[in-house]
Amino acid sequence: MADVQLKKIVKRYDGDVLAVDKLDLEIRDREFMVLVGPSGCGKSTTLRMIAGLEDITDGTLEIGNKCVNEVPPRDRDIAMVFQNYALYPHMTVFENMAFGLRIRKIANDEIQRRVSEAAKVLGIEEYLGRKPKALSGGQRQRVAMGRAIVRDPSVFLFDEPLSNLDAKLRVQMRLELAQLHQRLKTTVVYVTHDQVEAMTLADRITIMNKGQLQQVGTPMEVFNRPNNRFVAGFIGSPSMNFFSVSLEGARTLQGDGFQITLPADLPQNNGELELGVRPQALSVATESNAENLWNVTVDVVERLGPETYVYFKTENRVATAKLPPDVDVKPGEVIPLQIDVNHVHVFNKDGDAILHTAELERS
Repeated sequence: MADVQLKKIVKRYDGDVLAVDKLDLEIRDREFMVLVGPSGCGKSTTLRMIAGLEDITDGTLEIGNKCVNEVPPRDRDIAMVFQNYALYPHMTVFENMAFGLRIRKIANDEIQRRVSEAAKVLGIEEYLGRKPKALSGGQRQRVAMGRAIVRDPSVFLFDEPLSNLDAKLRVQMRLELAQLHQRLKTTVVYVTHDQVEAMTLADRITIMNKGQLQQVGTPMEVFNRPNNRFVAGFIGSPSMNFFSVSLEGARTLQGDGFQITLPADLPQNNGELELGVRPQALSVATESNAENLWNVTVDVVERLGPETYVYFKTENRVATAKLPPDVDVKPGEVIPLQIDVNHVHVFNKDGDAILHTAELERS
């Protein structure tokens, strides 16, 4: 078993700087768990506590049902891949990958076997005699992953491993990481600030903010049923739009320039509300008498090939609509947008979700 359990984990710096606040999290055996959130949310600190590189202020950390709070990093049966590769520049690729095994006094023939197998899996066999300076960024990252693979650990830890790569290479490496996890069938804990990486790689996503756990779920669970406004705004690209609304009656929401009728009643006495609408839930109305219309003035148009993004201002915020590639709109033009009320979210004044209308269709 290689599950990882964090029980009420707390991390403080200098006595009063709270980096992680009573984090409860179970990472299942062979699961690809991604920790995601903005800079400073505590995700990298959490990873470093799992690795043993940061002391735990309070709480219990278990790997394979064994408490490891006081266990040194080398004895935790984990391997970590860093953002900056952390390769030895004077060593060849082979020696970089073999170094940890030599420290553990593994037999030479076993080292040769493990390094050769890992290099084959990662497609870097032809680079084993080179030094890191002769490699591209993507090749160096493969070497760093190979150094972790040869140790055959119970848990792999990745700390923003793709952040130094260009956009095209990041896409390629995401695919390779997913394939690698399928081959190795081991537990992976992966930290990133990039929610696209999180959505495409994770079995489940842990979303953090200001040291606190916001939500844990599969990519589609956190996308379709965000617990709160923070999760709703963080997951999804482009981000969800938010509009201040008031409740008129049981299910009519009045906003700045629009009025919509929800498919279900809302609880009364919610006070101030916010409506969450993803860009793809906005479309150009084809009929002038269509329901849930909203006339907006186009500010900017971005044509990206398969889709067009239209930006408009409301409530001193910039909102986004994701439209078909051939839509005929221009900056300064007033267009009638239709809000798909079967795919909206409503949040109370505290930011907690009180309605996801897509759930009503499934039920």
